[in-house]
Amino acid sequence: MRDFDFVVLGGGSGGLAAAQRAAAHGARVALLEPGALGGTCVHAGCVPKKAMWLAAQLASRGRAAQAIGFAHGVGALDWPTFVAHRQRYIDAIERGYGDKLASAGITVIPQRGRFVEVSASGASTVEAGDGVRLQAPHVLVATGAQAQRPAVTGAELGAVSDDVFGWNALPERLAIVGGGYIAVEFAGLLRALGAEVTMLVRGARLLDGFDAELADALTAQYRASGIEVCFGTTVDGLASDRGRLRVGDGSFDTLLWATGRAPNAGDLGLDDMNLGRDARGRIIVDSRQNTKIPGIYAVGDVTTQPALTPVAVAAGRCLADRLFGARADAALDLPLVPTVVFAQPPLASIGLSEAQARAEHGEAVSVRRSRFRPMLTALGGGESRSLFKIVCAGPEQRVVGLHLFGEGVDEILQGFALAIARGVSVDDLEQAIAIHPTSAEEVLFAR
Repeated sequence: MRDFDFVVLGGGSGGLAAAQRAAAHGARVALLEPGALGGTCVHAGCVPKKAMWLAAQLASRGRAAQAIGFAHGVGALDWPTFVAHRQRYIDAIERGYGDKLASAGITVIPQRGRFVEVSASGASTVEAGDGVRLQAPHVLVATGAQAQRPAVTGAELGAVSDDVFGWNALPERLAIVGGGYIAVEFAGLLRALGAEVTMLVRGARLLDGFDAELADALTAQYRASGIEVCFGTTVDGLASDRGRLRVGDGSFDTLLWATGRAPNAGDLGLDDMNLGRDARGRIIVDSRQNTKIPGIYAVGDVTTQPALTPVAVAAGRCLADRLFGARADAALDLPLVPTVVFAQPPLASIGLSEAQARAEHGEAVSVRRSRFRPMLTALGGGESRSLFKIVCAGPEQRVVGLHLFGEGVDEILQGFALAIARGVSVDDLEQAIAIHPTSAEEVLFAR
């Protein structure tokens, strides 16, 4: 038995953030991770996805360059070369995490951990894969989630998001099942790189939960770019047909399931514990990351909180500050979480959609919009359009939601998100001095 102050199960974004912050406060920390440090975000999520998105952006920029007078575009992507550059970047990130953990004095155990005992005193015992046991008064579950296939015939014939990062060539004709973050992002970037893409969406629109007006604008843009978007479509099965995949009447080289993720909680020894999990198996936590069992906490995709890397990082740091940094009030404030969907072009959002604001504030809601063509698009004669939308409420017309669709919005949102969190009003925006000519100034000019 080895004693620690804090044991962390999982070396993804949330677990790493919590472990490092706890160690900085002087805690004795052990981190168990059987796979590569960095978790989904670094190895099969945010980072490799953003690298592909950047490649797609370069392809689009190449076409725009020709439209405004350059002799040549960027040509086709050499996938093996690109994959090598992407992997070099990822490997550097992982090495950096290892160095930071070592310098912080954190004990890293490259094995899966599971609970074997929770004592009446609140100290929990965790067992590593080799039988070594660790005991600590505070244990954090940060084991993330994994892509899942639906329970339909032939589901194994289709790929999931993790598989995309193993591709060494672009599929010529691709079907994507789903209409959320992952489906939208891969549809846009793979189309920009040259694939023929069909989206098979069970619901009535893309990005359910985002502002409907921007989701509609994204759909129109995707269709204009050549993506076939099919709503109200249920995929009941998948079959192989002479080297191709058949879905209903369609035939594709590859099919990508983007139908959700399942929490990695099945082998943690939680089944006999009254920890509190929802119907999808996710661990239920409060704003301080507490579970129903004192001394056991959870952060990240394994929980019911938003499955976003910055949320996991913030949650892990808040937890460590509360447990070891004398900040008894440290808690995660979730209502205003900025997020970006790396579509083509991206969609950025914070706060309430128009529908949510009207349900909450009634007649005290007003909406401002700006529709425009980004300057590069206008120069090259392209068809891309941007839509910026501000949702305001109350007598002071405080900004309660900001929704941006168009080039550059992934970088624009951060500063405005901070202002919105501090209670900025429409009058404040009108008094601000714009930076011209930029797309960002349209937030100030929306009417």
